[in-house]
Amino acid sequence: MAVLWSGPQVVVVGIGADGWEGLGRAAREAVAGAEVLFGSVRQLGLVPEGDSVGERVGWPSPLVPALPGLFERYAGARVCVLGSGDPMFYGIGVTLARLLGSESLRVLPQPSSTSLACARLGWGVAATPVVSVVGRPLATVLPELAQGRRVLVLSADERTPAQIAELLGRNGFGDSTLTVLEQLGGPAERVVAGIAKQWGHPAGDPLNVVAIECAEDPGHTRASRLPGLPDELFTGDGQLTKNEVRALTVAALAPAPGELLWDVGGGSGSIAIEWCRTHPACRAVTFERLESRRKQITDNASALGVPHISVRGEVSAELRQSEFPSPDAIFIGGGLTQHGLFETCWSQLRQGGRLVANAVTAESESQLLTWAAEHGGTLRKFQIYRAEPLGSFTTWRPQLPVTQWSVVKMHKVGPRNAVRE
Repeated sequence: MAVLWSGPQVVVVGIGADGWEGLGRAAREAVAGAEVLFGSVRQLGLVPEGDSVGERVGWPSPLVPALPGLFERYAGARVCVLGSGDPMFYGIGVTLARLLGSESLRVLPQPSSTSLACARLGWGVAATPVVSVVGRPLATVLPELAQGRRVLVLSADERTPAQIAELLGRNGFGDSTLTVLEQLGGPAERVVAGIAKQWGHPAGDPLNVVAIECAEDPGHTRASRLPGLPDELFTGDGQLTKNEVRALTVAALAPAPGELLWDVGGGSGSIAIEWCRTHPACRAVTFERLESRRKQITDNASALGVPHISVRGEVSAELRQSEFPSPDAIFIGGGLTQHGLFETCWSQLRQGGRLVANAVTAESESQLLTWAAEHGGTLRKFQIYRAEPLGSFTTWRPQLPVTQWSVVKMHKVGPRNAVRE
């Protein structure tokens, strides 16, 4: 819900662990001249009581649902908001820009915790990926892990470092070095380090950043962001697009950052999971009619670091009950012969969106040929062979051949240049 803000610009002031003394003149004047000062209890406590600040309002919990009501209550007032460090870096400034509009804000940032952490560690800011687990599942760290990589994690609280150490130990990165940087930039700044699988440091300050220097355990099965993860990384009942065909399928779907996929007939969730692992901003909804498979999709998504995937029931039933944003791409991995399924998916796909469907039966392949004749696109057939022992020799075992249709939804031009669907 957006709020129509007609008062003076809301000033968003970044304040670090160095508190009031670390603020510049413009930031101090904005705080002192506010009729209403919003912030967390910790942030409000950094502003001296003697300053001529108006009403101090601590953030309620949960915060985001309460924001529209708060700003409507103080409409027209001179409002100042305190944020941590750089408010536009995983901070309150981003939320307020969506709520009030960027033109309603004046943002005065301080160095972010990432900048300060990289300065202490000697790491390049531009080359260091950052994952926030503030209000997000810890598993979102997993796709960033790779041998020799350096990663920063913005902690939720003082328990996060130990939780990260345990997560790394369970996922083949127990030899990684962790460095916990607390109260960066303030008088209580402290740094502790250790090996993930040997982590025994007690919980420290809740305001901390965790730096990970990744070291992969010998023999660990690699899980890169590129599609084609090893099949053994997925659990379930065997309803799985095998890794060679999966790589070809995700390549045909062509994910881009921020795009939304519908995975229809999710099975083990492998296509949606591989789609989302290509970039942190990619999103997916997977539709699966069987409850047991919906659970295995949820489990696989969490284990492979993309727990934000939405898992729903049968697609036609879900569409009758709820509205969904138009997808940028749709994969149909099952139910191709189900009456009306393709037509339902095609009607929901946005103009310019991509649809990919795989078939392994003659009946399903016949459907793909029919749709391709009507809508165009590209037809391919894949035959994968895997080497297997045959006595003391090696032979090639064929997998089921897969017919794939990929198409972009575009307006069609008729014989008289009339535009039609």
